[in-house]
Amino acid sequence: MSQRSHSRRSGWVAALAAAALAIPALGAPARAATPGDPATASSFNLKSGPDLSGPVADLKAALPTQGIQDLLDQGNRIAKTGASCTTDPFGTGDNGAALAPARKLCWDGGDADTEEWIPQGITGVSDAQADELWGSRKPLVTAWYDKASTSLCTADPGTCPDKGVRLSFLDPETPVAGDPDGRRYRHVLLVEPYYNSYGNASYKAIDVHAGGVAWYKYYLYVADTMNGLRVFDMRSVLDLNPDQNASVDDTTLDGLKSNVRDETKIGRQSNVYYSHTYRYVMPQVASYKFVSAQGNSSAGTCVATGAPKASYISVDRSDTAAPALIMGEYCNSDDTHPEKGRVGALPIDDATGLLKTAGGVVNATSAYYLPRDLTQGAARYNGMYYFNRSYLDNSGSLRRATVTGGRLVDYGSNITNAVGPEDLYIEHGQSVPGGGTQYLWSLTEHRADGTAGCTDAGSPCGRVIYAHRLSDILARP
Repeated sequence: MSQRSHSRRSGWVAALAAAALAIPALGAPARAATPGDPATASSFNLKSGPDLSGPVADLKAALPTQGIQDLLDQGNRIAKTGASCTTDPFGTGDNGAALAPARKLCWDGGDADTEEWIPQGITGVSDAQADELWGSRKPLVTAWYDKASTSLCTADPGTCPDKGVRLSFLDPETPVAGDPDGRRYRHVLLVEPYYNSYGNASYKAIDVHAGGVAWYKYYLYVADTMNGLRVFDMRSVLDLNPDQNASVDDTTLDGLKSNVRDETKIGRQSNVYYSHTYRYVMPQVASYKFVSAQGNSSAGTCVATGAPKASYISVDRSDTAAPALIMGEYCNSDDTHPEKGRVGALPIDDATGLLKTAGGVVNATSAYYLPRDLTQGAARYNGMYYFNRSYLDNSGSLRRATVTGGRLVDYGSNITNAVGPEDLYIEHGQSVPGGGTQYLWSLTEHRADGTAGCTDAGSPCGRVIYAHRLSDILARP
């Protein structure tokens, strides 16, 4: 009906129509959700997955374990910081000058340039411990997924297997002897344990995107996009080369051998343990699966109901009585999906470090439709949400939001960020007496020459770990 014909109606007809519109018809569908609206929290509910305690115990009886501090001491790669970290993915940005980071670390050249491994998730000891110390160290942990494209294989594709997910344990505080800008780090391969056809404990690669990781007490949570979460135990890092001589197979605790030379093999094969050449593997110890049916696909488009995608995760420690795991989903800019994705909160049991269950279910405490699409990472602290947004080789956006009037709404303006920013992690600054500097950490995914447009001086690419002071972010209009 055109506006012109409507204007000719008499007043009482118009009034009657208005009254009818004010009263929903019986059985009428609810109003479509809009960005920022509350979402159904129960869609984020989780339940425990299969019991993995048997094969994990058998693997720990077969292979020696290694502590995180020792692993850091034996870091075999060097990241650079300070003036030695020259990679700069911030540039001038697509929307004006980007916010310069307060801290920045550059990967070893092999990791900065690799086409195979793509950095995604980040967490650290500030998530894990209230005092922000693991012994005497303050490690960061990042996650990479194996792109595993056969186009990267120069010979038989069988020599380029999908290795799954690896972690990098990095100590950003302790300089390398003789190199004040050097920081040691070490890779650890994540694996899924199982019993093979002979009844022996073995393990295989983890096939997930690892878009987010979160560390609490001894447990490391890894986002499993379509399913929920995978859980790993920092006490279960297995060492396949304790004598540190890779040229000779080590004898294992169960009298077999371990081999760190054969890149094509993983798990126990013909009584030899393999690891795609990685010295350390960390077996999955548990998982959490979405209770609701999953209606999303692995592509960037999303649905508005049912289980979300677990695209990224973080820990909110700001309420010491109610720590929470924050989980959200990446959705592309499809105009047919006005909800832009969802973000929810799940309770953590501080006594155990595992998620808090009631009747076998982890019940989400809140959920909202995201104010913006293209969200790659989310963190929450003292009621403020922080969101990283990025798309291809464009400058990223750091957004803020608060729950106001029952809705999750933008707070302040856009902050231009690095190209390709991913997951988020908050260092809450409590390890320093009287309170120290609070940082919002993230990392970038694009190697310097790996994406079309990365030669643009205004939006350069490059892989770094970086941090902004929370005070600098909050001072922005």
